[in-house]
Amino acid sequence: MIPPVESLVKYDKPVLVSSSKDKAKSKKTKAEALGVDKKAKALQTEDILNAILPPREWTEDGELWVQYVSAVPATRSDAISLGEHLDQRLQLRRARDSGICTIREELYAQTFDELIRQVTIECAERGLLFLRIRDESRMRIAAYQTLYESSLAFAVRKAVQGEDEKSELEMKIKDMLADRRDKLKYIQELTDRSESLGTREEERWQQMKKKHNVEIKSLKDLYKAQTKSLQEALAPPPGFIKGH
Repeated sequence: MIPPVESLVKYDKPVLVSSSKDKAKSKKTKAEALGVDKKAKALQTEDILNAILPPREWTEDGELWVQYVSAVPATRSDAISLGEHLDQRLQLRRARDSGICTIREELYAQTFDELIRQVTIECAERGLLFLRIRDESRMRIAAYQTLYESSLAFAVRKAVQGEDEKSELEMKIKDMLADRRDKLKYIQELTDRSESLGTREEERWQQMKKKHNVEIKSLKDLYKAQTKSLQEALAPPPGFIKGH
């Protein structure tokens, strides 16, 4: 396991431990260094700090290292330095100024943990209250993330469904256009047939009309010829004198 990365939370120097006994012993040594009168209070504060901000552990070259959060009270300069380090880390890691950014979220979380550490050393109850606020904030963010992921999944499903429906509509439109082309073609065929029939009927009518006119003229000529013949037949012979 590689050593933990640098954090905005203030930690003590790493302690080398080879067993759980050494780990507990190193924890006691810190309290004893503060003096006998302050031993109980130091242990209580450290227990609360370790419960709020658990110690970091890692293995290096087969050796177990533990790093506890610092129990040294913070000063005004520490608070100013914390703000400066936060700005430097934000710029160094190129965190986004707005929107969703895991880097910015991580750095601000470390800053809030460091503030909890500073407050807890001065007043454990106030630190525990800050811990509740931090946990509530994290749960709310997790709920928002779950809601966002659910909404995103719903949006993806709707998008896929919309693409499927779009494909179906495009197929329907394609079929309808093809049907329209077929019907327009059929209408054009009927129109051409109608025009062709009209032309043929017109020609037939003209032929019938012409034939009828020829027949009428022939009948008229026949009538005239027969009338003339009848008149000639009924006419008196030459030299016939009426009254004799």
